[in-house]
Amino acid sequence: MKPYCAIDFGTSNSAIAIAAAGGRMALVDVEAGQRTMPTAVFYLVEGRSAYEEPLRLYGREALATYVEGHEGRLMRSMKSILGSSLADQYTDVGGGHTVRYMDVVGGYLRHLKSLAERDAGAPLQRAVLGRPVFFVDDEPERDRQAQATLEAAARSVGFNEVSFQYEPIAAALDYEQGTQHEELVLVADIGGGTSDFSLVRVGPQRRERLDRKDDILANHGVHVAGTDFDRQVELATILPACGYRALGPARPGQPAREVPSRVYFDLATWHLINTVYTAPRVHELRHMKSFYADVQQHARLMRVVQEHLGHALLGQAEAAKIAVAQGGPASIDLSRLEAGLASALDEPQAVQALDADLHKIADAAQQTLRMAGVQPQQVDVLYFTGGSTGFEPLVARIAACVPGARVIHGDRHASVAQGLGVHAQRLYAQG
Repeated sequence: MKPYCAIDFGTSNSAIAIAAAGGRMALVDVEAGQRTMPTAVFYLVEGRSAYEEPLRLYGREALATYVEGHEGRLMRSMKSILGSSLADQYTDVGGGHTVRYMDVVGGYLRHLKSLAERDAGAPLQRAVLGRPVFFVDDEPERDRQAQATLEAAARSVGFNEVSFQYEPIAAALDYEQGTQHEELVLVADIGGGTSDFSLVRVGPQRRERLDRKDDILANHGVHVAGTDFDRQVELATILPACGYRALGPARPGQPAREVPSRVYFDLATWHLINTVYTAPRVHELRHMKSFYADVQQHARLMRVVQEHLGHALLGQAEAAKIAVAQGGPASIDLSRLEAGLASALDEPQAVQALDADLHKIADAAQQTLRMAGVQPQQVDVLYFTGGSTGFEPLVARIAACVPGARVIHGDRHASVAQGLGVHAQRLYAQG
């Protein structure tokens, strides 16, 4: 039998499962005993000559190296480039080196594969990969291209058989392992890049079937999730100190105009941050000082750009979001912008900042029911998975859509990977 695996390549975290003793699938320890690893790569150029390729670090080590201030380039949210024109473009990683975005994805998959092969003791040739319901909202051609690009990346690192399964369906398969009777389950998979919903019939009489098409009543999703929350938090609590939504100088007979906002949206989007650091952008921003009534805001913006603080600030927004999800409030230290400068975030502020996103996600849940022709009261279980389901206001907003359902929380970071493993086993175990 050719060895096989299942990969959850997530926007924020990833995991890989392989066949283990007793015929079960088990998640590989991918980093210091952890079953999941941040989807992050750091290209370390510090201490390396111009003739040496950057050293690639992964996961927590990548994040720690970046936070410690070493010279190089941090890449996160690589999944978000799938289906976009960025996939085949090159980006600077420092030290005179460039790398193609798709090679970043391939390198990360190769690293996961090598860790799994270490444990499996054999090359892995077949893989099931998870995918969101929609890589790209409302653009079927780009969505197909995104899956094709991910498949090409998987084949480039040595997988010669590649299959896909929807991530929320995988979560349903994971939940189904413990069911005692048939249930109608609404799976809410709220990750870093997408919020996906699936309405699935599960039960002991159904779980051994390989073809589950008849049990999947509806799939729906939106490209709004955890990284969007981080963006909104940064725009609400951090970037106003740098002039976001600030006004320019008053002019006789004219109302004050808001300063251009594009730079702030780019600084709040992981894969666009480095575009702000290019020489033409820096030159443009430097000459925009007269646009600001408060020139100190412009000075802080220039410090962010010149000292390459964009990823660090977005990381602080993410940390503040997590702190509030855990019971906050959170204090945000902005002393790197200006001595003594700080901001804060509490739950009411977070809900206000995220209200539009929460509404879109809840509407996607309701649309899933409408697509299936199912009434809210018919749903037995609301099953949550994904890293963003720790935010209680989000959970409450979705739960209100199916008020009679039992709310069950799966493993936020591992349910999808475990369910993909179940699917891989059923697909590949016989040959």
